Amino acid sequence: MAQDMTDSPGATSESEWLSTEAAARRLGVNPRTIYNFINEGDLKAYRFGRVIRLKSVDVAAFEVACQIQPGTLAHLVQE
Repeated sequence: MAQDMTDSPGATSESEWLSTEAAARRLGVNPRTIYNFINEGDLKAYRFGRVIRLKSVDVAAFEVACQIQPGTLAHLVQE
């Protein structure tokens, strides 16, 4: 589990890294959609050479931010 950097001086926080494909599976979307979210600045990602990785905590935060609030889909509901 990730350790908070405030727990001990000089300690580094570890995160679980996900590939774009793994993040896409987690969110139930196409990998191309993940690239769009990254490109639009909605989802944090990191490039290591030719490899793009996402932190699991960033994907989780993105999930929370995408939660639909009640009453916001009235334009889609037919009465």
